[in-house]
Amino acid sequence: MKVENKLHPDNDQMQGFQQGDLDTPIFMVNLLKFKDEAEYEDGRETDATSAEAYGIYGQEVQAHIQKVGGKGIFGGKVSRLVLGEVEELWDMVAIVMYPSRKAMLAMVRDAAYLASAVHRTAGLAGQLNIEVKDSSFFEE
Repeated sequence: MKVENKLHPDNDQMQGFQQGDLDTPIFMVNLLKFKDEAEYEDGRETDATSAEAYGIYGQEVQAHIQKVGGKGIFGGKVSRLVLGEVEELWDMVAIVMYPSRKAMLAMVRDAAYLASAVHRTAGLAGQLNIEVKDSSFFEE
C-alpha cells in the first residue's frame, strides 16, 4: 500500500468530491503530518513551530466549520501504532462532521477560510483526508 501525504487534492480527487451525493452528511478523518518548522508561503518570519502554526488554523477553522453547519468531533495527538505497519506515523488525527460535501466545498472556497488556511499550509507537511459516510454500524 502506497501512502503519500498531500496538502491539496489533485484534480481527479477534487472532481470526484464534487460528483455523486453532495447532500448527505460526511465525516472527514484528517491524518496530519507537521513540517519540521513553520514555513509561511508569503515569506514572513516566525518563531512558531509547525504545530503552533497549525494550532492557529485549528482555532480559526472551528468558526468556519460551524458557519457551514459542521462540527469538530475529535482531535488528538497520535501516541503510537497499535496494529499494522506504516513507515512513519502521523502527528495528529482530527475528525470533523460536515452536513454535506456541498457545505465543506462552500467552506474551503470562502475567502475568510482561505485567510485562515495560510496557517494550515505553514504547519502541515501533508495529510490524508478520508471521507466517511454515517452508518448504523454501532447502532442496535
